[in-house]
Amino acid sequence: MFLSVHRETMRASWAAILEQIKLSDGMPVSDLARELKMSYMGVKQHCLKLTELGFLEEWRVPRAKKEVGRPEKLYRLTPKCDSLFPEAGVGLTLAVLEGVKQMYGEAAPEKLLFHHFQKLCEQWQPKVRAGKSMVEKATRLADIRDKSGWFSKCHYDASTGFRIEEFHNPMAAIYAEYPNAVRMEVQMMEQLLGTKVVRNEVSTGKGRKRIVYEIATLGVRLEGGEISRAPMPSPEKGGGAQGKLF
Repeated sequence: MFLSVHRETMRASWAAILEQIKLSDGMPVSDLARELKMSYMGVKQHCLKLTELGFLEEWRVPRAKKEVGRPEKLYRLTPKCDSLFPEAGVGLTLAVLEGVKQMYGEAAPEKLLFHHFQKLCEQWQPKVRAGKSMVEKATRLADIRDKSGWFSKCHYDASTGFRIEEFHNPMAAIYAEYPNAVRMEVQMMEQLLGTKVVRNEVSTGKGRKRIVYEIATLGVRLEGGEISRAPMPSPEKGGGAQGKLF
């Protein structure tokens, strides 16, 4: 039931508690201790820590009229736990895109991907555009993408300029099947930042690659190693990619 990768990296007692509560509408510590054959105080401490981390929440249930005592305190899962359990993911997405292609033609999958990036742009734009400088906007974008699973961070040095570096791509399998989606993603980022963005795959020298997005107005590496530092385009004058997406 629990995703194996999480079971292998999470404390065994935490995984057991979350799985047991998943099978119920909420459980008190006493029931959890009995089902898991653990001590009451041990389970209580685990539940308190899982609550602190946001995986559990307390739920007090009033006792029946004939019963006396305080309301019973149960623990139940929070929405943060959703990603710990199996979900339909990339496999389903690719199957749907293939079905759409068969039903509506070769161009249909890319039209859906186009729509996906348009919606992301609309969703992310308010937070990114709230940045007062290009650096702040790029940093906000990297933060959004990091929280969405891209493992993003901003990096700057005198030799490479300013860039967003990413160490994971949740859509890698989709990009492999539909490479034009890479261009759509870059254009979305240009729309959000209002300037040109250059996407490169960079080898780490250890058999792995990372994706680097170089921000034009903050320094983009050109052929021969030269760093171009173009002036920031003015939104009021229609500079950069401030127009309609794509």
